[in-house]
Amino acid sequence: MSTAPPVVALASLRPDGARTARFEGRDHGSGVSFFAVDADPGQGPPLHRHPYTETWVVIEGEAEVTLGDDVVRVRADEVAVVQANTWHRFVATGTGRLRMVCIHASDVMVQENRGDA
Repeated sequence: MSTAPPVVALASLRPDGARTARFEGRDHGSGVSFFAVDADPGQGPPLHRHPYTETWVVIEGEAEVTLGDDVVRVRADEVAVVQANTWHRFVATGTGRLRMVCIHASDVMVQENRGDA
């Protein structure tokens, strides 16, 4: 019996035609979940929050990030942390694609979208 961890192809975690992959840890024996984001300028999720922290690792590109009342820019090779229950969102900016990993400190994703955003 092998002790190597299972390997999951990101392509298997993308809905048809989507570029962003969604990994729910519970389905794979992991205590964390994540999105592997691949977005063009102008793309990003609506304003939302989670009951746990979310950590973003930017691999390529840049994003404008709303964290509560603050707006900041994150770029390649930077990390941003969103505290639990903080309304947040990002929008890919710059001239190229945004590639980042959004790590959810939960084995399942729980998200509340804000209705007025």
